[in-house]
Amino acid sequence: MGSSRIGFGIGLPVVQQVQGKVRDWERSAGPEEIERVACAADRLGYAHIACSDHVIVPRTRLEAMGGPWYESVATLAYLGGKTQRIELLTHVLVLPYHNPLALAKSLASADLMTRGRMIVGVGSGHLKPEFKILKVPFEERGAMTDEYIEILKTLWESDAPEFNGKYFQFRDVVLAPRPHRKPRPPIWVGGNNRRIVRRSVEHGDGWVPWQISPEELRELMQYGQELHARSGRKTPWQVVAPFPTLDLIGRRSAGTSVAAHLAAPADIAAEIDRMRALGVARVAVSFVHESCSELVEQLEAFASRVAPLL
Repeated sequence: MGSSRIGFGIGLPVVQQVQGKVRDWERSAGPEEIERVACAADRLGYAHIACSDHVIVPRTRLEAMGGPWYESVATLAYLGGKTQRIELLTHVLVLPYHNPLALAKSLASADLMTRGRMIVGVGSGHLKPEFKILKVPFEERGAMTDEYIEILKTLWESDAPEFNGKYFQFRDVVLAPRPHRKPRPPIWVGGNNRRIVRRSVEHGDGWVPWQISPEELRELMQYGQELHARSGRKTPWQVVAPFPTLDLIGRRSAGTSVAAHLAAPADIAAEIDRMRALGVARVAVSFVHESCSELVEQLEAFASRVAPLL
């Protein structure tokens, strides 16, 4: 998985336990299993591991969302100390939930301590009851997200940061330490519509769609590429696309509700290569698994059987 090849990332197990997707073994698992998977992905050459963000789950949504949602910056910073090279993606931080100045400090510190391995995936959020509990105006989440991204960039890039926005204003301040990566960690924007794609081009460095059809991916990528070309920006606009759940070791439980993409490694590689031809820079892969050991075995199988074909 060298620099000239498409990259592959995974979402960490256990850290979020959405009903219908969480496997039984994850319910009783914890830091040991999360660390084991992260270290395996690091050893096998995966490009990133990802952890998502919800602060508090309303009980009315517990059945659908599950209760556990590990705090992403703390989790990824810890795993950064246990790994050597893999990048650490917040996928995604719901920006309106967080004070952007405090978030800038914690992300900068995590990036410094991990020697520049943080990628800041952000989103505007969708769970209206959670916004209400946190006393954040749901209807203003888009405007807040745009402003908070600009605050992060200003605090990380400027020696004398100043900002005069609707929600925050500051000058004559210092944020230190600043990130290890220069000029700052990449900011990737999550979501599946044209407004999100436009935000990712205008304010961020990349786009991370979720559960999107190939047709929608192609259409929105073309839209984003056109916006990026018109913007005149010299830095690339990266797309991280999801891929159907895979089973490379043939151990799918007969009773699982997770649909697995069963195909020969060459066919999987061909599909991924078509995505690369569209301009996809990374693919988020996932696997059927009924234990931590089985998930690690799936990671090993993909790295040894599929990745070398790309």
